[in-house]
Amino acid sequence: MGVTYIRRFRMELDFADVRLLQPSLPQGYHWIAWNSLTLDRHALVKFGSFQFEVDSRVFPCLGNIDGCQRLMYEITRQRTFLSGATWLITSETNEPGVPADCGTIQGLTLTRSLGAVQNVGVVPEHRGYGLGRALVLKALHGFRNARLRRVYLEVTAENTPAVELYRSVGFRLARTMYKAVERETVPSY
Repeated sequence: MGVTYIRRFRMELDFADVRLLQPSLPQGYHWIAWNSLTLDRHALVKFGSFQFEVDSRVFPCLGNIDGCQRLMYEITRQRTFLSGATWLITSETNEPGVPADCGTIQGLTLTRSLGAVQNVGVVPEHRGYGLGRALVLKALHGFRNARLRRVYLEVTAENTPAVELYRSVGFRLARTMYKAVERETVPSY
C-alpha cells in the first residue's frame, strides 16, 4: 500500500470581475429547485456523474450510492447550505411523467461574502449539451442573489473539461493543492 498525490485546483470567481450570463437549457430539459424531497434524486445523479470519474478516486464517497446520499445529507444539513445555489436538471423521456434526472449542483455560503460550489455533476449520457455550464451559471446567480461577492470551487486538475468550463465562465486559478490518496483506493479505469 502506497500513497499517490492528486493535483487539485482551487478556482475563484469575483462577481465584480465578470459579466454573469443567464443560464439556458436545451429543449426538453428542465430546472428543479431545491426541495428536501429531491435529496435522493441529487444523490443518484451525483453517483451517476462521478462513479467512474477521477473524483471518485479522490473522494471515494462519490463512487457509491450510499456515500453520495450521506454527502448530500451532510451538505444540506449545514447551516450554510444555500438552496438558491442548489439545482437539479431533469430531462423528458419517452415515458410521460417519468423524468430522467441528469444534472446536479450544490452551494454553501462560507462567510457573508464567500460562497462555495460543492459538486457539479452531469451523467455521462447527457454530457455535451451545455448542462454543466447551465448548472454553474444557475448556481452563480443564486450566490449573487444571496449578496455574496466571491465564489470558489475545487476541481481535480486532471478533469480538463471541468477546468475549462470553470475558466470560461470567469473562475480563475487561485491555488494548486495536492491530495494524498492511498494507491489501493485508486482503481484504474
